[in-house]
Amino acid sequence: MRVEMDMKTHWDFDLNQPLFFILCALCVKSLRSLRLKKTIMKKYYYKICAIFLFALLSSLTYSQSVRLFAGTYTEKGQKGFYIFDLNREAGTFKVLSETDAGPDPSYFCISKKRGLIYAANEVMKFRGTNGGGVTTLSYEAKTGLAKKINELLVPAGGPCFISLSPAENYLLTANYSSSSIAVVKLDPKGIPERVTDTISFKGSEGTVSHPHMISFDPSGKKVYLTDLGLDRIVIYNFDEASGKLKQIQNGIVNFSKGSGPRHFVFNASGTKMYVICELNSTLSVFDVNLDGELKSMQTLTTLGEGFKGENACADIHLGKNGKYLYGSNRGENTIVVFRTGTEGKLTPAGRISCGGNWPRNFVIDPSGKFILVGNQKSGDISLFKIDEKTGIPVNTSKSYKVETPSCLKF
Repeated sequence: MRVEMDMKTHWDFDLNQPLFFILCALCVKSLRSLRLKKTIMKKYYYKICAIFLFALLSSLTYSQSVRLFAGTYTEKGQKGFYIFDLNREAGTFKVLSETDAGPDPSYFCISKKRGLIYAANEVMKFRGTNGGGVTTLSYEAKTGLAKKINELLVPAGGPCFISLSPAENYLLTANYSSSSIAVVKLDPKGIPERVTDTISFKGSEGTVSHPHMISFDPSGKKVYLTDLGLDRIVIYNFDEASGKLKQIQNGIVNFSKGSGPRHFVFNASGTKMYVICELNSTLSVFDVNLDGELKSMQTLTTLGEGFKGENACADIHLGKNGKYLYGSNRGENTIVVFRTGTEGKLTPAGRISCGGNWPRNFVIDPSGKFILVGNQKSGDISLFKIDEKTGIPVNTSKSYKVETPSCLKF
């Protein structure tokens, strides 16, 4: 029996599960027994019912299928965008659709309220014109099917990251290969309409700008950009009316030369920012003040003691409860785990093999109990279950083969 919950989640109640019948039998037996009691025990009737019901639902939680979305590079001819039904407990991936999302839809974001997916096409020539692209897909929750409905040229090209404004009326792109960023206005139906702002960056002394991630903070008041090539973060105010970005005062935060800040994540309150650096394999912690300015608190290595090979960090995420922070190492091929302290500082908690080669991207599932890792070079998506006591992911030995996975989302 299947019950639709929302655009990404539905429940599969497996009535063949022995545990299902055992719990039902115990519940019925208890209810019959309690009905015979007319004095003290009768007041526990509803409490015990609730306990059995909770146990029943808990036993079914991870038989729940969730929708997993995956973007890839398309150099081997694949369509580039996949939608799966993922059964986390069984570790099964059911492909619902494979959709043409344009060339190299290497990163994407989702509008839940509109059922739209926006893919950044990481190319320098889009449909015969110099520039990158944004391809929009419509998504049907009931069937899991998607179809292309719009394409828009992004000036300069090479967008490797795309994010949605809190009001879902603008898109932001970080254009790695063209040293630029862009703002795209959406029409009332959520369709990309036009580019409202572009900013290009120039390096000095042989350096080249490589914007890698651009996104709003949790409050929706500030926009943050990592520039891997110039070793810095740039902070902006955003004008909703004009769709323009304006750098704030003290809006440039410099990293040590050769760090390569790549991706970042905020804690739930927006008071701490965690940045993973690709080139020197470090993770930095910043305090965020009321004006959005950043103050450095801590920097740690992401590598294990004794590792001597080449490495390039990639992705970073906080666990659902905020107690653990996760990062990916390409080269060491690990997911590294840090414990977060009361003031936001980190202590190493452990690491585990990523289950493949070159973990470009990973995602934590909505329950906070599982991690999916996209291993780009080995061409697989690996499933891990998080140990609740240690925060360390445990490999389930379940995976799905897909060419060059580059972005995973639920």
